[in-house]
Amino acid sequence: MSIDRVGVKNLSYPLVVRNKDNGVQHTVARVDLYVDLPSYFKGTHMSRFVEALQEWEGILDYHSFRKLLRDVQARLEARRSHLAFSFPFFLDQVSPKTNNPGLMEYECRFEGSLEEGKPNMFLSVQVPVMTVCPCSLAISDQGAHSQRAMVSIKARFEGMLWLEDLVQIAQTSASSPVYAVLKRADEKYVTEQSFANPKFVEDVVRSVALQLKEHELIKWFRAEVESFESIHKHNAYACIEI
Repeated sequence: MSIDRVGVKNLSYPLVVRNKDNGVQHTVARVDLYVDLPSYFKGTHMSRFVEALQEWEGILDYHSFRKLLRDVQARLEARRSHLAFSFPFFLDQVSPKTNNPGLMEYECRFEGSLEEGKPNMFLSVQVPVMTVCPCSLAISDQGAHSQRAMVSIKARFEGMLWLEDLVQIAQTSASSPVYAVLKRADEKYVTEQSFANPKFVEDVVRSVALQLKEHELIKWFRAEVESFESIHKHNAYACIEI
């Protein structure tokens, strides 16, 4: 019997990720490497996956990822190869009034496959944001419930799709971004601006989807928003997949 995917999983490995401003960032990834296995092979060669990773340049971008896919496929004499890198990515988030910088962490995943010379690549990111409930704001004499929410984006793309672009799409779709450092002047600004821009999860996911749909490098996407409701027992959720 043939096996769809066989290989090594959850391998910890240092990684260099390119930034949009032409810089680089050092991080640590959890790596999965697989190939298909025909029925006439009893088993695969696990060491060859690790050897391919060890000889790889270690700088993650579209071209180096495709090169690693090809190398794994060749070493294992496979028809299909599959790779995935899961890693934290950090960006400076400057507070809106006092301009205090603070590092924000985003959980990311770069995964893809290669079959018959054709790569199929996906970039995923989770972005925490803040939402204010429009309904609560409309029916209350003062205040409204607000909460943190998570925007999750998974996009299939061609070319060089930047993580920074996906983060910005998520942040601009919510009532407000989430910040690492806020002084009182910043808190006042963020609170007032958020209450002037209330959003349901439906509003957020539609805004994210519209921006992803217009991106020239994105060929398919799934946008999800989960709101960790502050006054409800449940979470609110919305998803658009195109």
